[in-house]
Amino acid sequence: MFTGLIETIGTVLSIDRRGDVTNLIIEAPEISPELSENESISVSGACLSVVKAGHTSFIAEMMGETVAVTKLGMLKPPDKVNLERALKVGDRLGGHIVLGHVEGIGVVSEISKKTQTSTVRINADASIMHYIVPKGSIAVDGVSLTVIDVTETDFTVGIIPSTLKLTTLGGLKAGELVNLETDIIGKYIERFLKCSSSNEKDRSSNLTWEKLAKYGWQ
Repeated sequence: MFTGLIETIGTVLSIDRRGDVTNLIIEAPEISPELSENESISVSGACLSVVKAGHTSFIAEMMGETVAVTKLGMLKPPDKVNLERALKVGDRLGGHIVLGHVEGIGVVSEISKKTQTSTVRINADASIMHYIVPKGSIAVDGVSLTVIDVTETDFTVGIIPSTLKLTTLGGLKAGELVNLETDIIGKYIERFLKCSSSNEKDRSSNLTWEKLAKYGWQ
């Protein structure tokens, strides 16, 4: 599990494709010496396993499903990637709960730059838009961001100066692709309510849509 607060930016050194497994060799001297084999790491929002780590770089393994669903399969040297190690017990949850299970790819349609901040509009498939709400959280290339507004086909997020400086989002341009993961909490609530409504005989819970709305879940 991650929190969407990026630790450092890594540089793709090379890509080794072997059948349905792809290895990413990433330069990241700030964190590489502390990585261990089989450790989980978020690479631009996708949870990958570390298979080898050295003093300045590490190798992360990527399965075919990750290549198909995320933009990582399109990487090439010397592309930059956002990196975050998995949370440890006792760590602060500074962003929001991010699993590293990318749901799809969004397309940056517009960037509005102000003096120090930026507002980015992103187009996404309906299956992803379904779970995005104003003032809610979303992971964009692994970065925890707050949603400003939502339409049927796109949404906007605001990016503060430190995020622009310390992540790859500072270099975004219109037309670029980004990995997207929506907030897991809303999906669990929807799933629970669907299961409850499909079995009217099960009265073990009194949770309803009306009660959720009463407590602010719109």
